Amino acid sequence: MIQTIDDLSRIRDKTRQRMWPRLATLAGEQNQINEYQVLVCSGTGCTASRSQAVLKALNRAIADSGLEERVRVVKTGCFGFCKQGPIIVIYPDKTFYCHVQEKDVEEIVNTHLQSGQLVEKLLYREPDREKVEQKLDELLFFEHQQRIALRNCGVINPEDIQEYIALDGYLALANVLIDRNPARVIEEIIKSGLRGRGGAGFLTGRKWQMAAQVEANPKFVVCNADEGDPGAFMDRSILEGDPHSVLEAMAIAGYCIGANRGYIYIRAEYPLAVERLEIAIAQAKEYGMLGSNIFGSGFDFSVEIRLGAGAFVCGEETALLRSITGRRGEPRPRPPFPAVSGLWNQPTLVNNVETFANIPVILRQGADWYASIGTEKSKGTKVFALAGQINNTGLIEVPMGTTLRTIIYRIGGGIPHGKKFKAVQTGGPSGGCIPAQYLDTPIDYESLAELGSMMGSGGMIVMDESDCMVDIARFYLEFSQDESCGKCTPCRIGTKRLLEIIERITQGKGEMEDLELLEVLSQDIKEASLCGLGQSAPNPVLSTLRYFREEYEAHIKQRRCPAGVCRSLFEFRVSDERCIACGVCARVCPVDAAQGKVKEGPFTINQERCIKCGACEDKCPADAIYKH
Repeated sequence: MIQTIDDLSRIRDKTRQRMWPRLATLAGEQNQINEYQVLVCSGTGCTASRSQAVLKALNRAIADSGLEERVRVVKTGCFGFCKQGPIIVIYPDKTFYCHVQEKDVEEIVNTHLQSGQLVEKLLYREPDREKVEQKLDELLFFEHQQRIALRNCGVINPEDIQEYIALDGYLALANVLIDRNPARVIEEIIKSGLRGRGGAGFLTGRKWQMAAQVEANPKFVVCNADEGDPGAFMDRSILEGDPHSVLEAMAIAGYCIGANRGYIYIRAEYPLAVERLEIAIAQAKEYGMLGSNIFGSGFDFSVEIRLGAGAFVCGEETALLRSITGRRGEPRPRPPFPAVSGLWNQPTLVNNVETFANIPVILRQGADWYASIGTEKSKGTKVFALAGQINNTGLIEVPMGTTLRTIIYRIGGGIPHGKKFKAVQTGGPSGGCIPAQYLDTPIDYESLAELGSMMGSGGMIVMDESDCMVDIARFYLEFSQDESCGKCTPCRIGTKRLLEIIERITQGKGEMEDLELLEVLSQDIKEASLCGLGQSAPNPVLSTLRYFREEYEAHIKQRRCPAGVCRSLFEFRVSDERCIACGVCARVCPVDAAQGKVKEGPFTINQERCIKCGACEDKCPADAIYKH
């Protein structure tokens, strides 16, 4: 039980000794160390690729080799380079091994841990380059990143509170409670320029100030960990890799606004994040970081988990608060804002995971330090989930103001298979699609809004020339329409009508008048919807109309999909000249649409039967099947 800052310091110093191979590397003192620590990624992505089997195999092999005294295996959170999982990093030399399987463990132990030699086949190679990257900090993937919210992910064991404390964890909470000046803390957060990382980017300190000024009790602190955007995994990775940073920030927020209870609202579909949160909360209680009389200050704070059922609309804070109380997740009009009347009609501070994760380091390093990063109006860094048609999918954190080109081509490694970049969609299903001519745009809240997109929680989906922008708009609109709670008519009915028009266009049944109707209806939905889901649902439609209008016109005027994606607008045909009558197409066709006799002339495709699955095109050894 930690009762004083001296108690905290003793645990910090003692734990740093056993973590020294990792910490000494950061200090450049690795030459003084003769032991290894093997960090195994245990985030969702690598776990799904059997990293835990690798971890167990490493422990067995190390024990069999008698290396227990010199080698320690540590589970960590996500390193971010998800495309290369399972990942292990060996300290103190920071060797980065990727795509590690159980069968590789014996070679790692014998070659690296016993003989000090590299296992060449497991080193990372840059796409389309011969260069082999050996060390974690040599990878181009990390060159332009600055990890603040992700600072401990891939460095500490998220299930060990002592490792969090070793990296100055809970020091900010101790200083805040000892200083006993919550107004000064709030001013520091305001001065830092930190904006909410879950949506429109409201100033975090102002939200705290608003909640603190309301004279009512009880008050509550809520962490929004719903994160329902397709392809987004920022918040869950922080909770899986560094849950104590969120707990510490919530306790600080509770002290500053006068709240004694916090709730973390997280999707039940995130079992690993939930498990590590439960472990972290239990440890924080055991060590006195949560509970009664924290640091002898008289301040009490507790945290509970509330599981969501997967409704996207519950990412909206008023719908989330209703869900916590057991009611249907539906938004309500604002004002009053949750800071005035939220959970059980009491003042409630709501921030998302990434926002909270920044708080402790801001208070330790200072507002001026944080404000020196980023742009004039968007301070600090932003975490993005980089996915889609890109070589290096994964989780990244970059300073605000970093250009899209840097993210996509330097960090992301460019577009696979030599294809051309077409667009990037930011902000999840509520964001817009940004075309190639804006690749040099610095990323911040204002610049994305000017381009018809938004920051959102940080999803970033990259598209290449094989993507149809009309179909992309249809996909995101279909998601938003399906996730609408139905409470307000503009969203419930408006998004349905938008989707019907888009589907008609993708089926080759659209008219030019539909384009004007899409724009008018989209603006009406944006202006009249109750919450952010409806207000932003038309963004993919409006942005693709703005930048890719010619694709809509091709679907309507020529009844043609330029990317060959919309099934109603193309047929699979067989080239008589190239067909070798091998019969592969007939064997793979699930509906017997490919017809002909082996070695007796070219095959044909029955268009009435064809379901356009593309199996014949994929498997044809002569490339004789094409879209027309």
